[in-house]
Amino acid sequence: MNRRPLAWIAVLALTVLVGACAKKTPPPQPSLDASTMTPSTQPATDVPPQPRPAIEDKKPDPLSGDIEAANRHAYEQGLLGDVYFDFDRADLTEQARARLARNAEFLRAHPEFQLSLEGHCDERGTNEYNLALGERRAAAAKDYMVSLGVGTGRLRTISYGEERPQCTATDESCWSLNRRAHFMITGRTNVG
Repeated sequence: MNRRPLAWIAVLALTVLVGACAKKTPPPQPSLDASTMTPSTQPATDVPPQPRPAIEDKKPDPLSGDIEAANRHAYEQGLLGDVYFDFDRADLTEQARARLARNAEFLRAHPEFQLSLEGHCDERGTNEYNLALGERRAAAAKDYMVSLGVGTGRLRTISYGEERPQCTATDESCWSLNRRAHFMITGRTNVG
């Protein structure tokens, strides 16, 4: 006797559960027949679809990162480069002027950068003499860059003389690499 009411409750609960989970059919869509449409309900056909913006796979600009990364990128890509000098000289060769023109072009394209022009020498000569010669080399490079339109306030000079050689062998091919003006991005200015 007690089993019959429990069976009816179980059947009723199962029916409610199955009915609740049943998928409801959506109401039928009205047909869009042009003859039955009024002018206000007809879809506009003269509006072109809006173009979707293309997803661009842009890589970040290496020059916008930290200063060390910007220097490395500028040298690796040939955007900046050293200029070299003859022994015991601070005057610019034609090759040096061509390199300085490319450096100036880079700086005009990137007005946010400030640079340090480092004058270097080979190991021959006294420390004092090489520091003075390195300063003349850096100044010659700076003056030429200014003549090409780079603002003097963006460039500073420093001489390292023989203190920071690029090459340490004791032969002419190595010494010629040490007689240079080296360019370093040192900071950014607020432009704009």
